Amino acid sequence: MITLQRPQRLAQLASAVFAAVEAARQRALARGVDVINLSVGSPDLMPAPHVLAALHAGIDDPRSYPYPLTDLPEFRAAVAAWYGQRFGVDLDPATQVLGLLGSQEGLAHVAQAFTDPGDVVLVPDPGYPIYMAGPVLAGCRLWPVPCLPENQFRPDLDSVPTEIWRQAKLLILNFPGNPLAATADENYFKHAIDLARRHNVLILHDAAYSELAFDGYRPISFLQVPGAMAVGVELNSLSKTFNMAGCRVAYAVGNAQAVSALQAAKGHLDYGIFRPIQLAAVAALAGPQDSVAQMAATYQARRDAFVAGCRAVGWPVPLPAATMFCWAPVPEGFVRRHGGRAGSDTAFASQLLEQTGVALTPGSGFGARGEGYVRIALVQPLERLKEASARLGNSGLL
Repeated sequence: MITLQRPQRLAQLASAVFAAVEAARQRALARGVDVINLSVGSPDLMPAPHVLAALHAGIDDPRSYPYPLTDLPEFRAAVAAWYGQRFGVDLDPATQVLGLLGSQEGLAHVAQAFTDPGDVVLVPDPGYPIYMAGPVLAGCRLWPVPCLPENQFRPDLDSVPTEIWRQAKLLILNFPGNPLAATADENYFKHAIDLARRHNVLILHDAAYSELAFDGYRPISFLQVPGAMAVGVELNSLSKTFNMAGCRVAYAVGNAQAVSALQAAKGHLDYGIFRPIQLAAVAALAGPQDSVAQMAATYQARRDAFVAGCRAVGWPVPLPAATMFCWAPVPEGFVRRHGGRAGSDTAFASQLLEQTGVALTPGSGFGARGEGYVRIALVQPLERLKEASARLGNSGLL
């Protein structure tokens, strides 16, 4: 029997925080606890009927079962048309659009497409874990860019030393953001583009939550900003916008050279998107958009109910302008009893699950600067979210 040791690159990715949350949740379920799981951002809504109809029709089509080695032309055309209508961005379907097996897959492979081992990748801290995992698996060095409340949780690009900018090959941004629910305006993107051009750095913007916004706010595309197409590529997804998370369908758009490089890397790694899923994506992008507005309204109602419930019991959870997440500091009362903010997020999430059955994610799972915060995913029906805030009030932890 051989002895296997985990490679150092994988060891860097081990997340004791996420493993501990899931293990605690499973123990609670085994004890018969009624767990309200707000720890994982998995949409709980259904795709629109016309999307499901296209998926069903594709499944019955015998043309669907060979390897889908290339994107369907109608899929790329639908992406380009949707970007034109939504953002006013003109895309060439043949050279500036590429299908992905979900944003996670695209984000996992971008470093392999754009960097060499040892190159520096600038990542948000806190940030979605794949932003760090993809570059680490490609042998890159990470430079965590602080996302602090005084900067509206936007990565502080001016904090990056000039010497690091010179070594960097890739900057990863995410607006509206996960886990921070941060948003960006045109001026922020203009500054990022100027820095990228000056230092020859490619920008990858993850826009998976572009349609999940509230109170009339309409997020912009990075590619709308003058100069963006020369320095960047944007990833977007049908997971949240059209409730197709399980379908694993997304796309990269933007700089043709970058799209081509990502396509070349993917050509060694996968065989494309299942044809019925591409057809369902075409139906979603080209069909009625009523379900998109309904989806956003559903999450806004959930946000309003949950935040109001938390504030009523003494926890002033911030009101996010977009995404399905709340990013909240651990309650001050708990921090004082815990002896300080260090480690308070894991302790709070653990005790909350143990005492109330409400599962949240400690912020430290998203990077060092996430310590002292928790992420709350609004992926339960309205009544369950109201129940969760009521349990918080009765927990004695606030």
